[in-house]
Amino acid sequence: MSHFNRNVCYVGSLLLLFLVPLTGLAENMNVWIGTGNNPLSRGIYHCRLNTEDGKLSVPTLVAEMEGPGFLAKHPTKPVLYAVGGLKGVPVVAAFAIEGTSEKPSLAFLNSVPIGDGGAAHVSVDKSGKTLFTAQYGGGSVAVFSLESNGSLKERTELIDHQGGSRVVPERQNASHAHWTGVSPDNRFLFVPDLGLDEVVVYKLDAATSKIEPHGRGIVPPGSGPRHMKFHPNGKWIYVLNELSLTVTVFEYDLAKGTMSPRQTIETVPAVELAREKAKSASEIRIHPNGKFVYAANRGHDSITVFSIDQSEGTLKFLQCENPRCATPRNFNLTPDAKWLLAAGQLSNTLGLFSVDPESGRITFQQMSVYVPNPICVLFDSGD
Repeated sequence: MSHFNRNVCYVGSLLLLFLVPLTGLAENMNVWIGTGNNPLSRGIYHCRLNTEDGKLSVPTLVAEMEGPGFLAKHPTKPVLYAVGGLKGVPVVAAFAIEGTSEKPSLAFLNSVPIGDGGAAHVSVDKSGKTLFTAQYGGGSVAVFSLESNGSLKERTELIDHQGGSRVVPERQNASHAHWTGVSPDNRFLFVPDLGLDEVVVYKLDAATSKIEPHGRGIVPPGSGPRHMKFHPNGKWIYVLNELSLTVTVFEYDLAKGTMSPRQTIETVPAVELAREKAKSASEIRIHPNGKFVYAANRGHDSITVFSIDQSEGTLKFLQCENPRCATPRNFNLTPDAKWLLAAGQLSNTLGLFSVDPESGRITFQQMSVYVPNPICVLFDSGD
Protein backbone atom coordinates (compact mmCIF):
# COMPACT_ATOMS: atom_id res chain seq x y z
CA MET A 1 0.00 0.00 0.00
CA SER A 2 1.36 3.44 -0.92
CA HIS A 3 2.12 6.14 1.63
CA PHE A 4 -0.78 8.20 0.19
CA ASN A 5 -3.30 5.34 0.57
CA ARG A 6 -2.16 4.63 4.12
CA ASN A 7 -2.83 8.29 5.03
CA VAL A 8 -6.27 8.20 3.41
CA CYS A 9 -7.19 5.07 5.40
CA TYR A 10 -5.90 6.63 8.62
CA VAL A 11 -7.88 9.84 8.11
CA GLY A 12 -10.95 7.81 7.18
CA SER A 13 -10.65 5.77 10.38
CA LEU A 14 -10.43 8.92 12.47
CA LEU A 15 -13.52 10.31 10.78
CA LEU A 16 -15.43 7.14 11.58
CA LEU A 17 -14.37 7.29 15.22
CA PHE A 18 -15.77 10.81 15.52
CA LEU A 19 -18.84 10.38 13.37
CA VAL A 20 -20.22 7.26 15.03
CA PRO A 21 -20.60 8.77 18.54
CA LEU A 22 -22.05 11.98 17.12
CA THR A 23 -24.62 10.05 15.11
CA GLY A 24 -25.55 8.05 18.19
CA LEU A 25 -26.07 11.24 20.18
CA ALA A 26 -28.28 12.71 17.48
CA GLU A 27 -30.56 9.68 17.63
CA ASN A 28 -31.40 10.14 21.31
CA MET A 29 -33.88 12.54 22.85
CA ASN A 30 -34.47 13.55 26.46
CA VAL A 31 -37.83 12.59 27.97
CA TRP A 32 -38.80 14.39 31.19
CA ILE A 33 -41.60 12.80 33.22
CA GLY A 34 -43.71 14.55 35.84
CA THR A 35 -45.34 12.31 38.44
CA GLY A 36 -48.25 12.50 40.86
CA ASN A 37 -48.28 12.99 44.60
CA ASN A 38 -48.12 9.26 45.20
CA PRO A 39 -46.10 7.10 47.65
CA LEU A 40 -44.48 5.34 44.68
CA SER A 41 -43.10 8.50 43.09
CA ARG A 42 -40.38 10.78 44.44
CA GLY A 43 -40.21 13.58 41.89
CA ILE A 44 -39.15 14.23 38.29
CA TYR A 45 -37.90 11.28 36.24
CA HIS A 46 -35.89 11.12 33.03
CA CYS A 47 -35.22 8.63 30.26
CA ARG A 48 -33.88 8.68 26.70
CA LEU A 49 -35.75 7.83 23.51
CA ASN A 50 -33.81 6.55 20.51
CA THR A 51 -35.59 8.30 17.66
CA GLU A 52 -34.36 5.77 15.11
CA ASP A 53 -35.50 2.48 16.64
CA GLY A 54 -37.90 3.70 19.37
CA LYS A 55 -36.01 2.14 22.27
CA LEU A 56 -36.54 3.72 25.71
CA SER A 57 -33.93 3.70 28.45
CA VAL A 58 -34.86 2.88 32.04
CA PRO A 59 -36.31 6.03 33.70
CA THR A 60 -34.36 7.38 36.66
CA LEU A 61 -35.11 9.99 39.33
CA VAL A 62 -33.39 13.32 38.56
CA ALA A 63 -35.02 15.73 41.05
CA GLU A 64 -36.95 15.14 44.25
CA MET A 65 -40.21 17.05 44.61
CA GLU A 66 -43.70 16.39 45.95
CA GLY A 67 -46.04 15.61 43.04
CA PRO A 68 -44.31 17.56 40.25
CA GLY A 69 -47.26 16.84 37.98
CA PHE A 70 -46.82 19.14 35.01
CA LEU A 71 -43.58 20.34 33.51
CA ALA A 72 -42.54 23.05 31.05
CA LYS A 73 -39.26 24.00 29.43
CA HIS A 74 -37.86 27.46 28.77
CA PRO A 75 -38.06 28.22 25.02
CA THR A 76 -34.34 29.05 24.65
CA LYS A 77 -32.49 28.18 27.87
CA PRO A 78 -31.71 24.80 29.49
CA VAL A 79 -34.21 25.33 32.30
CA LEU A 80 -37.08 23.06 33.33
CA TYR A 81 -40.09 24.17 35.40
CA ALA A 82 -42.36 22.04 37.58
CA VAL A 83 -45.43 22.66 39.71
CA GLY A 84 -45.66 20.64 42.91
CA GLY A 85 -44.70 20.82 46.54
CA LEU A 86 -41.52 21.56 48.50
CA LYS A 87 -41.77 20.78 52.22
CA GLY A 88 -45.53 20.85 51.92
CA VAL A 89 -45.75 24.28 50.24
CA PRO A 90 -47.31 24.43 46.72
CA VAL A 91 -44.75 26.09 44.45
CA VAL A 92 -43.49 26.47 40.94
CA ALA A 93 -39.83 25.47 40.80
CA ALA A 94 -37.03 26.08 38.29
CA PHE A 95 -34.26 23.56 37.57
CA ALA A 96 -31.14 24.00 35.43
CA ILE A 97 -30.54 21.13 32.99
CA GLU A 98 -26.93 20.09 33.48
CA GLY A 99 -24.72 17.04 32.97
CA THR A 100 -23.98 15.44 29.63
CA SER A 101 -26.25 14.95 26.65
CA GLU A 102 -26.39 11.22 27.37
CA LYS A 103 -26.85 11.62 31.12
CA PRO A 104 -28.42 14.98 31.97
CA SER A 105 -29.19 16.08 35.52
CA LEU A 106 -31.34 18.74 37.15
CA ALA A 107 -29.93 21.36 39.52
CA PHE A 108 -32.44 23.25 41.66
CA LEU A 109 -32.39 27.00 40.92
CA ASN A 110 -35.23 28.40 43.01
CA SER A 111 -38.96 28.30 43.67
CA VAL A 112 -41.81 30.72 44.33
CA PRO A 113 -45.00 29.88 46.30
CA ILE A 114 -48.09 29.93 44.11
CA GLY A 115 -50.29 31.41 46.81
CA ASP A 116 -53.55 29.66 45.91
CA GLY A 117 -52.92 25.97 46.46
CA GLY A 118 -51.33 23.53 44.05
CA ALA A 119 -51.23 24.09 40.29
CA ALA A 120 -52.60 21.74 37.63
CA HIS A 121 -50.52 23.13 34.76
CA VAL A 122 -47.50 25.29 33.94
CA SER A 123 -46.33 26.98 30.74
CA VAL A 124 -43.91 29.68 29.55
CA ASP A 125 -44.56 32.43 27.01
CA LYS A 126 -42.67 32.45 23.71
CA SER A 127 -40.27 35.22 24.78
CA GLY A 128 -39.16 33.29 27.86
CA LYS A 129 -39.91 36.25 30.15
CA THR A 130 -43.17 35.08 31.74
CA LEU A 131 -44.47 31.86 33.29
CA PHE A 132 -48.10 30.88 33.99
CA THR A 133 -49.81 28.37 36.28
CA ALA A 134 -53.44 27.23 36.48
CA GLN A 135 -54.88 26.28 39.87
CA TYR A 136 -57.66 23.71 39.59
CA GLY A 137 -58.63 23.76 43.27
CA GLY A 138 -58.26 27.49 43.74
CA GLY A 139 -59.87 28.34 40.41
CA SER A 140 -57.21 30.87 39.48
CA VAL A 141 -54.40 31.75 37.09
CA ALA A 142 -51.02 32.96 38.38
CA VAL A 143 -48.35 34.85 36.46
CA PHE A 144 -44.61 34.95 37.27
CA SER A 145 -41.76 36.99 35.85
CA LEU A 146 -38.50 35.24 34.95
CA GLU A 147 -34.90 36.35 35.33
CA SER A 148 -32.55 36.50 32.33
CA ASN A 149 -31.05 33.12 33.31
CA GLY A 150 -34.49 31.50 33.37
CA SER A 151 -34.87 31.38 37.15
CA LEU A 152 -38.06 32.63 38.79
CA LYS A 153 -38.21 36.29 39.81
CA GLU A 154 -41.60 36.95 41.42
CA ARG A 155 -45.32 36.39 41.13
CA THR A 156 -46.85 39.36 39.35
CA GLU A 157 -50.51 38.31 39.09
CA LEU A 158 -53.01 36.02 40.82
CA ILE A 159 -56.48 36.26 39.32
CA ASP A 160 -59.44 34.28 40.66
CA HIS A 161 -62.07 33.02 38.22
CA GLN A 162 -65.50 33.53 39.68
CA GLY A 163 -68.56 31.25 39.60
CA GLY A 164 -69.28 27.90 38.01
CA SER A 165 -71.71 26.62 35.39
CA ARG A 166 -73.22 24.07 37.88
CA VAL A 167 -74.30 21.87 34.95
CA VAL A 168 -72.43 18.83 36.27
CA PRO A 169 -73.00 18.51 40.06
CA GLU A 170 -69.86 18.55 42.23
CA ARG A 171 -67.55 19.10 39.24
CA GLN A 172 -68.84 22.51 38.15
CA ASN A 173 -70.04 24.20 41.32
CA ALA A 174 -66.98 26.45 41.19
CA SER A 175 -64.22 27.57 38.86
CA HIS A 176 -61.49 25.04 38.00
CA ALA A 177 -58.73 26.57 35.85
CA HIS A 178 -56.94 23.67 34.17
CA TRP A 179 -54.38 24.77 31.54
CA THR A 180 -52.44 27.80 30.32
CA GLY A 181 -50.97 28.66 26.94
CA VAL A 182 -50.31 31.63 24.66
CA SER A 183 -51.42 32.53 21.15
CA PRO A 184 -49.01 32.02 18.22
CA ASP A 185 -48.11 35.73 18.27
CA ASN A 186 -47.69 35.78 22.09
CA ARG A 187 -50.34 38.52 22.50
CA PHE A 188 -52.93 36.52 24.42
CA LEU A 189 -53.10 33.95 27.22
CA PHE A 190 -55.72 31.17 27.18
CA VAL A 191 -57.01 29.38 30.29
CA PRO A 192 -59.58 26.58 29.84
CA ASP A 193 -61.77 26.46 32.97
CA LEU A 194 -63.55 23.16 33.59
CA GLY A 195 -65.96 24.69 36.12
CA LEU A 196 -67.03 27.63 33.96
CA ASP A 197 -67.43 25.80 30.62
CA GLU A 198 -65.28 28.56 29.16
CA VAL A 199 -61.82 29.26 27.83
CA VAL A 200 -60.89 32.52 29.56
CA VAL A 201 -58.78 34.80 27.33
CA TYR A 202 -56.38 37.43 28.67
CA LYS A 203 -54.38 40.12 26.89
CA LEU A 204 -50.70 39.50 27.67
CA ASP A 205 -47.86 41.96 28.21
CA ALA A 206 -44.95 39.52 28.35
CA ALA A 207 -42.36 42.24 28.98
CA THR A 208 -43.99 43.21 32.31
CA SER A 209 -45.55 39.78 33.03
CA LYS A 210 -49.02 41.30 33.31
CA ILE A 211 -52.39 40.12 31.98
CA GLU A 212 -55.84 41.69 31.71
CA PRO A 213 -59.24 40.16 30.83
CA HIS A 214 -59.96 40.12 27.11
CA GLY A 215 -62.69 37.60 26.21
CA ARG A 216 -64.04 34.06 26.43
CA GLY A 217 -64.54 30.99 24.27
CA ILE A 218 -67.74 29.12 25.14
CA VAL A 219 -68.10 25.32 24.95
CA PRO A 220 -71.42 23.40 25.21
CA PRO A 221 -72.87 23.32 28.77
CA GLY A 222 -71.43 20.56 30.96
CA SER A 223 -68.41 19.98 28.69
CA GLY A 224 -65.72 20.88 31.22
CA PRO A 225 -62.86 22.25 29.06
CA ARG A 226 -59.49 20.89 30.21
CA HIS A 227 -56.65 21.40 27.68
CA MET A 228 -56.35 23.05 24.25
CA LYS A 229 -53.96 23.37 21.33
CA PHE A 230 -53.54 25.72 18.37
CA HIS A 231 -53.36 24.36 14.83
CA PRO A 232 -49.98 25.09 13.18
CA ASN A 233 -51.70 27.59 10.86
CA GLY A 234 -52.86 29.64 13.87
CA LYS A 235 -56.45 29.83 12.55
CA TRP A 236 -58.03 26.98 14.52
CA ILE A 237 -58.14 26.00 18.19
CA TYR A 238 -58.95 22.51 19.51
CA VAL A 239 -60.33 22.36 23.06
CA LEU A 240 -60.52 19.01 24.85
CA ASN A 241 -63.57 18.73 27.10
CA GLU A 242 -62.91 16.46 30.08
CA LEU A 243 -66.46 15.85 31.32
CA SER A 244 -68.23 15.23 28.00
CA LEU A 245 -65.25 13.51 26.31
CA THR A 246 -65.51 15.77 23.29
CA VAL A 247 -63.37 18.18 21.28
CA THR A 248 -64.70 21.63 20.40
CA VAL A 249 -63.18 23.22 17.31
CA PHE A 250 -62.91 27.02 17.31
CA GLU A 251 -62.11 29.43 14.51
CA TYR A 252 -59.55 31.93 15.82
CA ASP A 253 -59.24 35.59 14.79
CA LEU A 254 -55.54 36.30 15.22
CA ALA A 255 -55.93 40.08 15.00
CA LYS A 256 -58.77 40.34 17.50
CA GLY A 257 -57.80 37.45 19.76
CA THR A 258 -61.31 35.98 19.66
CA MET A 259 -62.52 32.40 19.22
CA SER A 260 -65.79 31.22 17.64
CA PRO A 261 -67.05 27.60 18.00
CA ARG A 262 -67.52 25.60 14.80
CA GLN A 263 -67.85 21.93 15.79
CA THR A 264 -68.04 19.64 18.84
CA ILE A 265 -67.26 15.97 18.24
CA GLU A 266 -67.15 12.94 20.56
CA THR A 267 -63.82 11.32 21.33
CA VAL A 268 -65.64 8.11 22.29
CA PRO A 269 -69.15 7.10 21.05
CA ALA A 270 -71.81 7.77 23.68
CA VAL A 271 -73.03 4.17 23.54
CA GLU A 272 -69.57 2.97 24.63
CA LEU A 273 -69.29 5.54 27.40
CA ALA A 274 -72.59 4.35 28.87
CA ARG A 275 -70.84 1.10 29.81
CA GLU A 276 -68.00 2.84 31.64
CA LYS A 277 -68.07 4.06 35.24
CA ALA A 278 -65.18 6.49 35.63
CA LYS A 279 -64.52 8.38 32.40
CA SER A 280 -62.88 11.65 31.47
CA ALA A 281 -60.75 13.06 28.67
CA SER A 282 -57.19 14.00 29.63
CA GLU A 283 -54.90 15.32 26.88
CA ILE A 284 -54.95 16.61 23.31
CA ARG A 285 -52.15 16.96 20.75
CA ILE A 286 -51.88 18.06 17.11
CA HIS A 287 -49.59 16.49 14.53
CA PRO A 288 -47.04 19.10 13.35
CA ASN A 289 -48.13 18.48 9.74
CA GLY A 290 -51.53 19.92 10.73
CA LYS A 291 -53.49 16.92 9.43
CA PHE A 292 -54.37 15.02 12.63
CA VAL A 293 -55.59 15.51 16.21
CA TYR A 294 -55.01 13.02 19.06
CA ALA A 295 -57.03 12.83 22.30
CA ALA A 296 -56.70 10.54 25.35
CA ASN A 297 -59.65 9.10 27.25
CA ARG A 298 -59.47 7.80 30.83
CA GLY A 299 -61.87 5.13 32.03
CA HIS A 300 -62.42 4.07 28.45
CA ASP A 301 -58.58 3.94 28.33
CA SER A 302 -58.03 4.85 24.72
CA ILE A 303 -56.39 7.33 22.37
CA THR A 304 -58.59 8.71 19.61
CA VAL A 305 -57.24 9.95 16.28
CA PHE A 306 -59.05 12.48 14.09
CA SER A 307 -58.27 13.83 10.64
CA ILE A 308 -58.48 17.60 10.10
CA ASP A 309 -60.35 19.09 7.15
CA GLN A 310 -57.68 21.34 5.66
CA SER A 311 -60.13 23.98 4.47
CA GLU A 312 -62.52 24.12 7.46
CA GLY A 313 -60.48 22.82 10.41
CA THR A 314 -63.25 20.42 11.42
CA LEU A 315 -62.55 16.88 12.62
CA LYS A 316 -63.44 13.41 11.37
CA PHE A 317 -62.97 10.21 13.41
CA LEU A 318 -60.12 7.94 12.23
CA GLN A 319 -59.07 5.54 15.00
CA CYS A 320 -59.64 4.66 18.66
CA GLU A 321 -56.64 2.73 19.96
CA ASN A 322 -55.91 0.91 23.22
CA PRO A 323 -53.01 2.80 24.90
CA ARG A 324 -51.74 -0.42 26.56
CA CYS A 325 -51.87 1.26 29.95
CA ALA A 326 -54.32 2.05 32.74
CA THR A 327 -55.62 5.63 32.92
CA PRO A 328 -53.74 7.50 30.17
CA ARG A 329 -53.36 10.76 32.09
CA ASN A 330 -51.04 12.25 29.51
CA PHE A 331 -49.27 11.53 26.22
CA ASN A 332 -47.02 13.42 23.86
CA LEU A 333 -45.73 13.34 20.29
CA THR A 334 -42.04 13.73 19.54
CA PRO A 335 -41.35 17.04 17.74
CA ASP A 336 -41.19 15.19 14.40
CA ALA A 337 -44.29 13.15 15.38
CA LYS A 338 -42.56 9.89 14.51
CA TRP A 339 -43.34 8.51 17.98
CA LEU A 340 -46.06 8.86 20.61
CA LEU A 341 -45.44 8.18 24.32
CA ALA A 342 -48.47 7.35 26.49
CA ALA A 343 -48.29 7.74 30.28
CA GLY A 344 -50.42 5.29 32.28
CA GLN A 345 -51.01 6.90 35.66
CA LEU A 346 -52.39 3.78 37.36
CA SER A 347 -50.37 1.17 35.47
CA ASN A 348 -47.13 3.08 36.26
CA THR A 349 -45.95 2.71 32.68
CA LEU A 350 -44.76 4.69 29.69
CA GLY A 351 -45.65 3.03 26.38
CA LEU A 352 -44.35 3.67 22.87
CA PHE A 353 -46.37 3.97 19.63
CA SER A 354 -45.22 4.72 16.10
CA VAL A 355 -47.16 7.35 14.13
CA ASP A 356 -47.89 7.00 10.41
CA PRO A 357 -47.40 10.50 8.89
CA GLU A 358 -49.69 9.70 5.95
CA SER A 359 -52.68 8.10 7.72
CA GLY A 360 -52.15 9.55 11.20
CA ARG A 361 -52.76 6.14 12.77
CA ILE A 362 -50.75 4.91 15.75
CA THR A 363 -49.31 1.42 16.32
CA PHE A 364 -48.03 -0.01 19.61
CA GLN A 365 -44.33 -0.96 19.39
CA GLN A 366 -44.21 -3.59 22.16
CA MET A 367 -42.13 -1.18 24.24
CA SER A 368 -43.11 -0.14 27.76
CA VAL A 369 -41.05 1.01 30.77
CA TYR A 370 -41.84 1.46 34.45
CA VAL A 371 -42.38 4.99 35.81
CA PRO A 372 -44.17 5.59 39.13
CA ASN A 373 -47.48 7.44 38.64
CA PRO A 374 -46.59 9.34 35.42
CA ILE A 375 -48.85 12.30 34.56
CA CYS A 376 -46.75 14.45 32.23
CA VAL A 377 -44.46 13.63 29.28
CA LEU A 378 -42.19 16.41 28.00
CA PHE A 379 -39.47 16.39 25.34
CA ASP A 380 -36.54 18.80 25.10
CA SER A 381 -38.48 20.71 22.47
CA GLY A 382 -42.24 21.05 22.14
CA ASP A 383 -44.85 21.50 24.89
